[in-house]
Amino acid sequence: MGRDFGVLGPVTAWDADGDAIDLKGPRHRSVLARLIVARGRLVPVSRLVDDLWTDPPADAVGAVRTFVAALRRALEPDRPPRTPARLLVTEGPGYALRTAPDTVDAWWFEHAVSDAATLPAKEAGVRLDEALGRWRGPAYAEFAEQPWARAESRRLTELRLHAVELRAETLLDLGLADRAATDLRAHAAEHPWRENAWRLLALALYRTGRQADALDVLRSARALLAADLGIDPGPDLRALETDILRQADRLDRTPGNPAGRVWEQVAAAYDRAVAPDARARLESTAGLLRNLALTGGSGLPAAREHRVAAVAAAEELGDVELTARVIGAYDVPAIWTRLDDPEQAAQIVAAAERTLAALPPEGHEAAKARLLATIALESRGTPLARGPQAARQAEEIARRLDDRALLAFTLNASFMQSFDRTGLAPRRDAIGAELIALATRHDLSAYEILGHLVRLQARSALGDFITADHHATAADALAARHERPLVGVFTGWYAALRRDATGQASPAEAEAAYRDAATLLDGSGMPGLAQGLPPLALLCLRLRHALPLSFAPDTDWGPYAPWTHPLLLLGQGHRAEARDALRATPEPPRDLLQEALWCLTARAALTLGDRQTMARARAALTPAANELAGAGSGLLTLGPVSTHLNDLDTALRGTPRPSHR
Repeated sequence: MGRDFGVLGPVTAWDADGDAIDLKGPRHRSVLARLIVARGRLVPVSRLVDDLWTDPPADAVGAVRTFVAALRRALEPDRPPRTPARLLVTEGPGYALRTAPDTVDAWWFEHAVSDAATLPAKEAGVRLDEALGRWRGPAYAEFAEQPWARAESRRLTELRLHAVELRAETLLDLGLADRAATDLRAHAAEHPWRENAWRLLALALYRTGRQADALDVLRSARALLAADLGIDPGPDLRALETDILRQADRLDRTPGNPAGRVWEQVAAAYDRAVAPDARARLESTAGLLRNLALTGGSGLPAAREHRVAAVAAAEELGDVELTARVIGAYDVPAIWTRLDDPEQAAQIVAAAERTLAALPPEGHEAAKARLLATIALESRGTPLARGPQAARQAEEIARRLDDRALLAFTLNASFMQSFDRTGLAPRRDAIGAELIALATRHDLSAYEILGHLVRLQARSALGDFITADHHATAADALAARHERPLVGVFTGWYAALRRDATGQASPAEAEAAYRDAATLLDGSGMPGLAQGLPPLALLCLRLRHALPLSFAPDTDWGPYAPWTHPLLLLGQGHRAEARDALRATPEPPRDLLQEALWCLTARAALTLGDRQTMARARAALTPAANELAGAGSGLLTLGPVSTHLNDLDTALRGTPRPSHR
């Protein structure tokens, strides 16, 4: 009794004659889709309840069982009563869909694309035409934005776009450049951020003798990327433009990226050799996610999203050691102290804590250190005692084991938890120095870059811009060598800070430099860094130079709104509202900008004559008396902390003035 399932469009099922099976209502299709996403693994009933309802009804478990029973009747109408289901099976506390890989269109599509990458061009073209013909609409169409389907839907969509471009390459290989150009025009227009689409289109046009059109395509791509994303074309597009201008001989030969070809062939071999449900796939996925995160741009949020899914899949298998390895494999160096996605971070911390508690008391020391370091990294910027405690424990284990890669990971965690008070730039400078020495000796390039960025921040805080320049240059050189585009965001902002802090630019020139730096944040995939940062930098600049604090009413101050609001109200002459806002201002979070935010609080308190808040700000800022406020971020500054302390001391020694509302 053949049954086929379709998720490359609306979720459906077909019988052996190819007729659609009535799957009842949307909840029934949702259950089926959720089981297909699980790829044959068990999905507990409790998970199905959570996925089907935001606010589950009282008898949600019973409802799920009813949906499953109806699906079984629809999928296996001839199954004798009281005999076990063969497709939608009960297993332990939940259900699983047990069906052959070629019966689900999405699974078949994946295998077809993998196979095509290893076939001769003509066979590959046929295979890809058939594969692309399976699409009936968006993957998991009606459920594509559900949390449980979102990652899989986007992955399949990305694979489809890759398949379109792979098919264009096969057409070029076969000498059918006209057909490739026709297909690619629509593809590039619909997906203008895919540089490979522009590359292939330009190459196809060149091979049809349309050199001018090919150059026009590349220049249009350059303008589009610059205008909408604030980035330059990647090396492949730049190299192609140069080759077309030179009419390089190699453009007339079979195209192809050797690295890409090797990747596709190895991926296809892995897909054939390793069973879909093999646990090795999860561990391999964890390693890929680490590399994906380091690419920046869309890779970073995608890696975070898939990471949560990978950890959940490992936990579902009930293998605590595997789960520990999957969690601990994501040792992505982190330099910014505000989380990009607090909800995802909380899920990772909870999973790490569960896994840590489930590991045997004896042994597994390295795995425990990685879990502790993960907890510390993912709870950064919070006042919880668990973060610093976990960082200390992780570093102690790593030093005891004399595991250099592990030590680098735990030093990153220690850095993230080195903000329990202001004025700790020297401590962070020492961490950065140890990271550089360790990474240089043991070829840990990602942590060598991190060490240079940590020292860039710390030396900036201490006003030592000559040393900070050295670390910025070293970080940029390593980033170019190892293709780490996110590094340029931090060194680009540092360049603006340096011009501002050292007086190399007038206020107007410094403001322009900060605005240019803000474009580096577009598409960086780091909302925890980007949100509210550009206007905050301009506010600090204008405060230092006693310039009007004029900003558009809809300015997004992001997480910094509580500390900027009193000053903005004062700038508008609203003293009473400013006083209320200052009283509601919380203590700054323990992160790279805490000195700057304390100084903003101090400026508002000085203007309003709020002696209690002045005293709090003075106590908080005193340990940082030898630092530049905010410069420890490597992004912005409010000038010497000592200046703010002197103003506070003068005001607190003076006769209190009556406060007027």
